[in-house]
Parts: sequence; C-alpha cells; structure tokens
Amino acid sequence: MKNQTWRGASVVVDANKVSRFGALYAAEYRIRNMLKWWQAILAFDIGNPVLFLTSIGIGVGSLVDKHTAGSGPDGVKYLTFLAPALLATAAIQSTMEEVTFPVMHGFEWRKIFHGMYAAGLTGKQIAQGVLISAITKGTFAVIIYWVVLWIFHAFDSLRSLWLIPIQIYFGACFGCIIMAVAAYVKKDDNWFAMLNRFVVAPMFLFSGTFYALSTLPLTVRWVGWISPLWHATEVGRYFAYRSEMPLQMLLVHFGYLTFLGLIGLFIAHRKFAQRLAQ
Repeated sequence: MKNQTWRGASVVVDANKVSRFGALYAAEYRIRNMLKWWQAILAFDIGNPVLFLTSIGIGVGSLVDKHTAGSGPDGVKYLTFLAPALLATAAIQSTMEEVTFPVMHGFEWRKIFHGMYAAGLTGKQIAQGVLISAITKGTFAVIIYWVVLWIFHAFDSLRSLWLIPIQIYFGACFGCIIMAVAAYVKKDDNWFAMLNRFVVAPMFLFSGTFYALSTLPLTVRWVGWISPLWHATEVGRYFAYRSEMPLQMLLVHFGYLTFLGLIGLFIAHRKFAQRLAQ
C-alpha cells in the first residue's frame, strides 16, 4: 500500500475562491434550500395578492370609488392608490422572512454558519450571502405581485415598472435592519412572532397604506414618519402615478431608507463575525 499523506482542507477548499466569492457561496446554500419549497413559495406569492386584491382592492375599492366618483385619494381610483403600498409590503415581508428564522437556523438550530466559517467564509460574507438570498426571494415576490396588480388594472402605464427595482431596493434596506436584529437572537421564544405583531402589523396599519397618512391624528402619525413602509409607499406612489411630491422629499425618503439599510448591514456584519468567533 502506498503511503498516504493528509494534505489538509486547502485541497478541498480553494481559499482564493472563498475570498472572492464567499458571499455568493453562502447565498447559493440558502437559494438551493428555498428551491426545495418552490411550489409553496410560488403558490403563496400568487395566491396572497390575488386574494387580497379581490377582497380589499376590488371589494372595498369599489365602494370607495363609488362614493368618491372614481377619484379617491390622490385623485386616482382606490386600487391604484393602494397598489404601491401593497407592492412595498410584499417586498418587505418577503425579504424579512429570509433574514429571521434562517438566521436562527444558521447560528443555533443547525449551526450551518459555523460550518461555513470553518470552511473559510467570514462573518461578513455570510451576512452578505443571507442578504443576497433575501433579495432574490424579494425580487421573485415583487415581480409576481406587480404582474398580478397589472392584471387587476391597478396601473395604467408601464411607468409603474419602476416600482419593481425601487421596492426590491427598499425591501433590501428593511431586510438589513431585521437581519441585524435577528443576529442578536439566541432563543426564538416567539420573538419573531412578536416582531410581526407589534412592529410589522402596526407599521402596515399606520403607514398610509389604506388612506393618506395626513388623515391620521398626530398622536399616531409619527408611526408612519419613522416607518420604512411609509417612505417606500410614498416613493412608489410618486413613480406609479406621479403623486405630488417635492424633489427634496423624494430624496428624504431614499436617504432615510438607505441610511437605515447601511446601519443595519454594518451591525449585522459585526454581530455575525462576533458570534462566529466565539
């Protein structure tokens, strides 16, 4: 028998590729995992907008249009007013799903991230990989939602196509914030359920989704001002049907969400690296 010499992991793992493409490898793992459930994801991403638009967009919307002579908030039909908010919500929720429980899965339940770290990936690369997979999922959800909205005649111009990259970007910014928070969670204890109930749900209700934020009393209007969903919705309405908005305010919306996204990503990078080095 020939003498066999163990040559170590350097033969199995290409350090140069890991250094350059580590984030993509981490994202590939999550995307492959999602593909196992593609039928369920597709069914949800189609069924959710169809059911919601049928009940709220057309059902309630027809009543609103009837009592406003077809010219509801912002001077457009109610479904058109509602559509950018629904698209922003789809981007936020879909991205959020991929940066909550999957992060717990990677750190605690299966410790997949520790395996990646042992293979040479850095905490920063793993965090970026999670974000890339979340953006991929969010992109799929936003495109499907936009198609359904178009079929339901929510938009009257292809100008609304601008909403797809815009809401994907805003969904990614929100995903960075939630990923940073999820990186600190070591035991679920229904924490993510409470996040949905006490953060996401109020944000959905008080961010000018169903009516203009200016119609709310000042005591709750501040929720909309700090809500990423309100900023994303306002930008969406501007690009969907040219709602009135000064250029300065448009920049504020983009700047606010970009700032939150950068802060969230910075914190996530540090916390991922810290937990993996323990």
